Amino acid sequence: MNGNSFKIWTAQIRAPFLILAVFLVVIGLAFSVKYPQDSGTAFNWLHAVILGIGVVLSHVSVNLFNEYSDFKTKIDFNTTRTPFSGGSGMIQAGNTRPENVKTVGIITLLIAFAVGIYFAIVSHWIVLLFSVVGALSVLFYTNFLAKRILGELFAGLALGTLVVLGTYVAMTASPGMPLQGLFPKEVIWVSIPPGILTSLLLLINQFPDHEADKEGGRKHLVIRFGLKGASYIYTAGMFATFAIIVLVPIIGISSYWIYIALLPLPLGVKAAMTAIRHGDDLGKLVSALGSNVMTVLLTDLLLAVSVFIDVL
Repeated sequence: MNGNSFKIWTAQIRAPFLILAVFLVVIGLAFSVKYPQDSGTAFNWLHAVILGIGVVLSHVSVNLFNEYSDFKTKIDFNTTRTPFSGGSGMIQAGNTRPENVKTVGIITLLIAFAVGIYFAIVSHWIVLLFSVVGALSVLFYTNFLAKRILGELFAGLALGTLVVLGTYVAMTASPGMPLQGLFPKEVIWVSIPPGILTSLLLLINQFPDHEADKEGGRKHLVIRFGLKGASYIYTAGMFATFAIIVLVPIIGISSYWIYIALLPLPLGVKAAMTAIRHGDDLGKLVSALGSNVMTVLLTDLLLAVSVFIDVL
């Protein structure tokens, strides 16, 4: 692959956004250090790297399947592309072929699923369950879930909560361990905000494309409830995310170090207020999309940092 091809495929897989998958894995890794099931077992760096590769490849896969589907349904021909929405434009520009995009999507999904099978064997069978949910979410997102108001929910699960839980159990569990006590309460509670944030990332990025999506046969939350209704759903999700972070130390589940993850809150408030006031104004909405991306990434990163600090 020459330099130009590399640049094209980097854009095609939307590489800058793959950092989300990395941060989700890091949260799970942080918890595996804090709550090792076997205190005598050293942190397995090889397993950590394999997990990261698997989750990143699953993210690559869903991006590619989404681009292929949006090309076939003509959705991306009718969108106003922004740095955060509307697809990469690589297929439309003739830089990549649709069938090649689909093939790479299949290959990356198979590799990611193989990683899940490996950890289901060496760690715990529940990793396979999480992997199946993730794989089905990738395969059926565009042609089923996004047409039945389920896309945001499964995106939050597959590229949010289940990544944190799956990474933790893959790093700490062993075959035959009972489900009871497999996940510490803090791991469960703290896995919820990243799931909500991933759902919100998808939700607000649908604002500029909702008309094209509707013509392409989709039926997500923005289409179902309209821009104003979806903006209130987005705001409620943002409130729930940070409310959980505020709550967990108060009820004795997490340490107060987790409050450093509240630092991106002003960005989240800005995104929510802009969505409510200017959801139909693309020029003003783009800043909200950017604020939302930063809110998601910084909150996930700081959740991981707070756990590592608590371990020290």
